[in-house]
This record gives sequence, structure tokens and C-alpha cells, in this order.
Amino acid sequence: MPTVETRTALVRRARKIDRVLAETYPDAKAELDFDNPFECLVVTVLSAQTTDKRVNAVRPTLFAAYPDPKAMAAADREVLEQIVGPLGFFRAKTDALLKLSAALVEQYDGQVPQTLEQLVKLPGVGRKTANVVLGNAFGLPGITVDTHFGRLARRFGWTEETDPVKVEFAVGELFPAKDWTMLSHHLIWHGRRVCHAKKPACGACPVARWCPSYGTGPTDPEAAAKLVRTEGPN
Repeated sequence: MPTVETRTALVRRARKIDRVLAETYPDAKAELDFDNPFECLVVTVLSAQTTDKRVNAVRPTLFAAYPDPKAMAAADREVLEQIVGPLGFFRAKTDALLKLSAALVEQYDGQVPQTLEQLVKLPGVGRKTANVVLGNAFGLPGITVDTHFGRLARRFGWTEETDPVKVEFAVGELFPAKDWTMLSHHLIWHGRRVCHAKKPACGACPVARWCPSYGTGPTDPEAAAKLVRTEGPN
């Protein structure tokens, strides 16, 4: 019978994986470009169902036209739709930006709030977006459970949960809060580059020896190396 991993062993293994991923990806950070909390909030909202690369491409035009919530709340809908058009779902995204900006102006005098409770009450902002803003714009602890993070947390055997909020809480218990934001970057970078959804590059994985899912993808080093991406696909 296989031995059951103790809680202490799980914590040690999880933190070892994170340390190795930190060494593997020393430049890990948010792959969306932004210069301030408002930009961080907006580009994160826009990144739903599109790539970070596409959002980064429209960002300069968007914020040149609407540099703050007051300007964006007063935007001409058709002009705003044209700017965000390349991202897909442009009507819904335009509507989201108009409502979000108006709420920031009306409720927070144009400032982005710095608590999860306040952020998730804003139009179009869920826990994932709120944690991105907290961790990357304000330097406050936040775990970003996107599809990559959730997939890797389960493959690593850190949790069996599939609900993003439950994953967030389960993984958060394994790490000190000060590590949450960078942990998110490490897993997301690894998920985009090595531990792919359909065919992970197990034979080229730096944390393979601590991963209970080793063998899900090719274990041959040469075959696995061909699957590794040098940068995130989105």
C-alpha cells in the first residue's frame, strides 16, 4: 500500500517545489503591462478570454485616450469599442470598463480600493482579478487561481479541489502569506511554459522528482524538451 503523505510532508514538498520554481523563473512576474493600480485593474479585466499579448498591444492606445477612471467613465462607447475590439467580446468588455470606471469615480473618488472585499464588489471584478491587483499593484498578499494555477496545484497533489476559491484557500494554508503573490507567478509561468494542459513536458520539468503526476506527459528528455516554450503563449 502507498504511504499517505502527512500534512507536514505535504507542506515541505509544496514549499520545495516553489523554491525550485523560483530558481527556475527568477524573472517571473505578471505578464500584463501596467503602470498603476487603475491600469492593472483594467488590463486584468480585459484579459478574460484573450491573450496577455493582445491586451498589452491595445494598452497604450487605451490609456492614452483614457488615463484615469473619470476619463474612461465618460468615454464614447463606440470609440472605446473600437479600441478593445481586437480582444473579442468587445461590447461586453466595453460595458464592463464603463461600469467599472463609473463605480471607481462614484464610490472611491477615482481611486482603486486596496481590500479584497471592496474590489470584488466592483462591476466585473471577481476574486482572481482582485488578487492580481492586490498582489501586483499594491504588494499585498494574494493568490491568483487561473486555469494554470488550478491545474498545477492538483497535479502537484496540493489539493483535489476544482473550485477556484477552494483551491485558493487550500493552497494558501500551505504557504506563508508573504509568498502568495510570487507563488502565483511561479505556477502560472511553469504552467504556460512546461506543465501544459494536454501534454506536459515531464521529462524536462525541474520539479518532476516531487510531482506525483510525473508521467502524465512524455518523460523522455528529448521529446519533453520539444514541448517547452521559452515564453508564455498568452
